[in-house]
Amino acid sequence: MKLPRRSVPVFLGASALVLVPWIAWLASSLPCKYLSQHWGIAWAGFDTALAGALALTCVAALRHAPWLDRVAVATATLLATDAWFDVVTSRGAAAVALATIEAVAVELPVALLCLWLVRAVRPRRVDAGKRAGESDLSGDGHLSVAA
Repeated sequence: MKLPRRSVPVFLGASALVLVPWIAWLASSLPCKYLSQHWGIAWAGFDTALAGALALTCVAALRHAPWLDRVAVATATLLATDAWFDVVTSRGAAAVALATIEAVAVELPVALLCLWLVRAVRPRRVDAGKRAGESDLSGDGHLSVAA
């Protein structure tokens, strides 16, 4: 597999640096309260994406699909994002406590399970590729695929 040009990682790193002042501006200028007319649609849409990601992770795991690692990482990311926003957008001490309990007891453990799946399937994929002569793990820890 051909590695991306150096300009791609440099662009991504620069993008991360550009976000630092943007984040500082957002944190200092956004109002503490904001009314959204589409709040329910936003959450329903996010949870629909989360349900779809969980379902795809299930299918990928059952089929031992080669794309399991990618969908599992996406699902873990959505679960962690859901936990974060559930906690920080909760209103009142009881709601914050409930959201925190849900995050710690359900969302984050399932996210960790998804990440465990990634680790569990990676060695098998590398070994299978080596047997077929298609890929090799280089000394620097990167997967390289023969052309």
